[in-house]
Amino acid sequence: MDHGLSVKTFRYGGIHPPYYKGSTAAKPIVSSTIPKEIYIPLSQHIGVPSKPIVKAGEHVKTGQKIGEAVANATSASIHSSVTGKVIAIGNRPHFTGFDMPCIVIRPDPVQEDVTFTGYPDFVRLSPDEIRGIVREAGIVGMGGATFPTHLKLSPPGDKTIESIIINGCECEPFLSCDHRSMVERPRDIITGIRIILHTLKARRAYIGIEINKMDALETVRGAISHESAMTVIPLSVKYPEGGEKQLIQAILDREVPLRKLPWEVGVLVFNIQTTIAIADAVVKGRPLFERVVTLSGPLLKNTQNLRVRIGTPIRHLIDQCGGFKEDPEKYIHAGHMRYDTKVLRLVFKGEFAKVIMGGPMTGFAQPNLFAPVVKGTSGVLAFPESMIPTETTRPCLKCGKCNSACPMLLMPSLMGVYVEQRKIGAAADCGILDCIECGCCAYVCPAHRPLIQLMRIGKGRILSRRKA
Repeated sequence: MDHGLSVKTFRYGGIHPPYYKGSTAAKPIVSSTIPKEIYIPLSQHIGVPSKPIVKAGEHVKTGQKIGEAVANATSASIHSSVTGKVIAIGNRPHFTGFDMPCIVIRPDPVQEDVTFTGYPDFVRLSPDEIRGIVREAGIVGMGGATFPTHLKLSPPGDKTIESIIINGCECEPFLSCDHRSMVERPRDIITGIRIILHTLKARRAYIGIEINKMDALETVRGAISHESAMTVIPLSVKYPEGGEKQLIQAILDREVPLRKLPWEVGVLVFNIQTTIAIADAVVKGRPLFERVVTLSGPLLKNTQNLRVRIGTPIRHLIDQCGGFKEDPEKYIHAGHMRYDTKVLRLVFKGEFAKVIMGGPMTGFAQPNLFAPVVKGTSGVLAFPESMIPTETTRPCLKCGKCNSACPMLLMPSLMGVYVEQRKIGAAADCGILDCIECGCCAYVCPAHRPLIQLMRIGKGRILSRRKA
């Protein structure tokens, strides 16, 4: 697939899983209905959970702040996604598989229209004022990383940001929420880019789009035709093309040093939906209380791209898609998750989980379908048993395929063995903390080893020891 374009890509590793995007790529975004109860987790971002600032019994409005970002910490504010009554604050199911503190809201039968006040003439705002608006709006990285955006917009004073990159790759199979957002909201993306450039005083913006999304590529390219500071970059269809460091290497031919952040090379990367959320917050005054989510997978009766209120349970979205073609409940059990990933392999208590929040390469198998959509939820995917491999995990064959596929030039085979042997120091010395958890290693492993799970376990143990 070359389309006659000059395309770019990253140099090391990567894989080519099937797209599986055909069932939703051309479907317009429609609004989800509102469930009977909304569960809004206080932890939807990397860092410290927000602190609740409402109590049970209070009536809240759509867009009202209900969770405060913790001062001087990596944290983000939380807002109500509906108008209704707070009925409880306590633990509820979370996409990680554990119960987490949530604010539970019962929506009013009739949702009143809520107006917001923004700053259409944002160039009159100072960078600090824009950062404050973004902070108050509770915006985080919506591509899955969920790093608070106001902190990303605040690089160290000795770092000059020359360029920004807008990540329109959406390289994981099945997902099309960013694709549809580029097709349907190009002007809002441009506004968001202008705001980011103004805030960071950067000179150039590059919008990277894989060439399996030609309608999005042409739409965005047409929309920026009069924007001298913006350029659309066609990218090869390869996973993980949308990885932050891979994207910087592909577009600007710059290598971010290991264990360093992109601002070290004068660049910052923003997701498509994050960029739109910045425009909504600054120009329209709308905090982040909804996002676009792809509902896909052969097990669903109807696949869709939905605009979803944060806190909506997965079960409600599945029902809105007509439910399952067959009953998967016998394959879903409560308990602790573990990962054993080929593109669709997610093992759950030894049985086959069929519902994943996120993409199939990096998402989370769901033990409880009442876990809610959060700010970083890009998709809800449901698979029949026939699509989930059943091969038994075997010892490492020392074939080196995982090492060749690793886009970070690491040695997953060796690190995996070290984690199994609890040689955490040796795993750290091999660079396990540089792993981006993309899943390429597990995808190509002929022994079907749960390498992404081992990487996560090893990283978790290292970080726990450091905290201790």
